[in-house]
Amino acid sequence: MYEELKYWYLRDHKLFRTLSYSQIKQLCIITGFKKAAKGEIIYFSSSDVPRIFLLKKGNIKIVAIDDDGNETIKDIIQKGDLFGELTLETDAKEQEYAKVLSDDVVICSFLMADFEDLLLRNPALAISYTKFVGLKMKRVKNSYANLISKDAKTRMYQFLKDWAEKEGVRNGNTVAIENYLTQNDIAQIICTSRQTAAQLLNEMEINQLLSYNRKEIIIPDISKL
Repeated sequence: MYEELKYWYLRDHKLFRTLSYSQIKQLCIITGFKKAAKGEIIYFSSSDVPRIFLLKKGNIKIVAIDDDGNETIKDIIQKGDLFGELTLETDAKEQEYAKVLSDDVVICSFLMADFEDLLLRNPALAISYTKFVGLKMKRVKNSYANLISKDAKTRMYQFLKDWAEKEGVRNGNTVAIENYLTQNDIAQIICTSRQTAAQLLNEMEINQLLSYNRKEIIIPDISKL
């Protein structure tokens, strides 16, 4: 039953759809499977055994630590995303870790060495992986470009629109988002202070653009953002 569960977790992901039944069953042998609770740290870039992770359920934040010990949210990982040593290189330029944001997550993982061997033996998978990582890097690059070229208010509006599009439950123009981020998390994501983020959210509430609390964000009319 456990192996069948791993099979369906992998078979369901677009990255592995080029693989045959027997190839995915072989992949199951080298795949780790883990459940984690909110607040749990599940990955460090300084690990002696580099891994690639696949998130099957929940949300995770990737936090970078600079030389002075300051922490910044680098990315929010959602269902279907890969994280860890994606470039298959172990020379980390900065320290980072992954922390669970939602009540529970389900993660599959591969030892980097095993995954490299799998890519060498499956050219179609190697091509799919290259495209998958390329698109992820492009998204990160676009995100940085937006941070440089736009003010904090515009970045907040764009972040909320993107969040609503990816995870919001829509009813007409009204969108409800499960809120698993603190105001400080949001501030770090849009590269501003917590005070500025709180002020922007308060202004949006006053202008009836959203209703915000620790558990949920309601956007009455997404077209107005």
